[in-house]
Amino acid sequence: MYLSGNHPLLGNDDVTKSIPLQCFNEEFWQGQIVIPGEQLTLPEINYRYILRGNDGKQVVEWGNDRLIDFVNNEVKDYTLIDTWNHAGEVQNAFFTKPFQEVLLKRKNAAIPKPVKDYTHTFKVKAPLLNQNEVLCLAGSGKILGDWKTSTPNLLAKSGNWWMIQLNLTNEYFPVAYKYGVYDTVLKKLLYFEAGSNRTIAGDSGNNRSTIIHDGFAQLAYPTWKGAGVAIPVFSLRSQHSFGTGEFTDIRLLVDWAKTCGLKLIQLLPINDTTATHTWQDSYPYAAISAFALHPLYLNVEKVAGSKNSALTKLWKPLQKMLNALPAVDYDQVMEHKFTAIKVLYEAQKTAFKNDIKYFEFFDLNRHWLVPYATFCYLRDVYKTSDYNQWKTHQVYDENEIQQLASPEEKHYDSIALHYFIQYHLHLQLQSATAYAHKNGIVVKGDLPIGIYRYGCDAWMAPQLYNMDAQAGAPPDDFAIKGQNWGFPTYNWKKMQENGFAWWRQRFEQMSEYFDAFRIDHILGFFRIWSIPNNEVEGIMGKFVPAIPVHINELYQNNISFQYHRYCQHRSSRDWLHRVRCQSEYWRSPAPSLLHH
Repeated sequence: MYLSGNHPLLGNDDVTKSIPLQCFNEEFWQGQIVIPGEQLTLPEINYRYILRGNDGKQVVEWGNDRLIDFVNNEVKDYTLIDTWNHAGEVQNAFFTKPFQEVLLKRKNAAIPKPVKDYTHTFKVKAPLLNQNEVLCLAGSGKILGDWKTSTPNLLAKSGNWWMIQLNLTNEYFPVAYKYGVYDTVLKKLLYFEAGSNRTIAGDSGNNRSTIIHDGFAQLAYPTWKGAGVAIPVFSLRSQHSFGTGEFTDIRLLVDWAKTCGLKLIQLLPINDTTATHTWQDSYPYAAISAFALHPLYLNVEKVAGSKNSALTKLWKPLQKMLNALPAVDYDQVMEHKFTAIKVLYEAQKTAFKNDIKYFEFFDLNRHWLVPYATFCYLRDVYKTSDYNQWKTHQVYDENEIQQLASPEEKHYDSIALHYFIQYHLHLQLQSATAYAHKNGIVVKGDLPIGIYRYGCDAWMAPQLYNMDAQAGAPPDDFAIKGQNWGFPTYNWKKMQENGFAWWRQRFEQMSEYFDAFRIDHILGFFRIWSIPNNEVEGIMGKFVPAIPVHINELYQNNISFQYHRYCQHRSSRDWLHRVRCQSEYWRSPAPSLLHH
């Protein structure tokens, strides 16, 4: 067992520099650290434990919420008594962002009252208490009430923990205690936690403090349940839409979900797929940017605001016509929406370029926003998103792109238009998810595993992807020839060189809007069905990485070994030729076909 923390003597959170503990008995590991006063410059120390095997493999416990708070400068000796936090503990799920900030958010949480001359701090977790319930502490000794339940010590919420500070100087040790659940409205103890009494051995004294992290209170097994709905945004079309569902329509879905008692809304991918400006762009898993939001979901009336309401009135007949269609007319919607957006940009560009909130958005997202906007400009100039066919800038060069996107260039408005679109998409989606949170509903996003071969991500950093390969799926009962999605696979070794920065940036940016993610084909993080770039059918692929099959395994399963079938690569044409010839053989009684 090892100890790691945010202090140099604890390895500065580098688990490879953590300090070893010694086995004390069947229940405890122990260790001692001496920190000179001049090295105690942090207001608090966060720490965690690591279990390391003889083979070098290690398990880091879940969470990062244990701390020593150095508010009391008189304390010179801290005793820490902790319980290992297993990552598989069900209750850990309830400390994730969706639960803590939305689903289990408590109102008017009590603030821990400062206690003078306390010797012991008790901390414990209980994430599923009802609104009027708090934890309490009772036990042996005068301070703990001699197990009286009429006036137990009430704990207060502090971060993930319920905590209380007590002065046990005059108590007799060991002290036995238990946590219980107390109803603040009925003003009575409801029940104690299950299991044997907890005990704390050892006394206390001057300049000493004991901090006890007791893990989870042993209450009834967690029974929280919630249901949700999954839907593409384009299906949320309302009277206020412009021919398709938009981010502003998510509010209506939230209202419906709340009425139905649902707790989660999952949206299909919402990234920009505009490659050809045709209905072929409607496939949501082929985004030209893993960061940019889709202009399809922008509500132009919201962008116009009251100052430009006269413009939106001109589009009302068109809006009514598009909304009345039995199905989304993707081509018409995109064409008319882009036209409307361009008009609004011209009317608002002066004020937009001086908007402080826009500056903040631009500065936080410039790493993808400038290349994306420039990519869109070049796509429209050369009438294709296939950058290999462009007359200029086929190979991404950051300095050249910064120059091309300079406000001094004549075409700047054609690039800034996409800044304008993304900024308003950001505002509208952020507003929609905030509305969901206000109504106790979390929003889940959908991240495609692949990137579009002729998109901005591949253009910017082709070295991060295996451009000579295609992702797909092996043959199964539903697709006997396998599947070929056409997306390049990831060059994980290259991505690892900078700590998977692309993925980190992607999650960070999408976390602006979503509380949780569905990662499409998450198996692709561990292995992918890779098809050579010159092949068409998915059956021509293989798993990467893959565990080889030994020839003995075949024999053990009564499978004959055929080298030409199992070890020689064949093209799709050869494969189809073999299928055709074999079918001819089985249809014909003529022995002349045996040579096939």
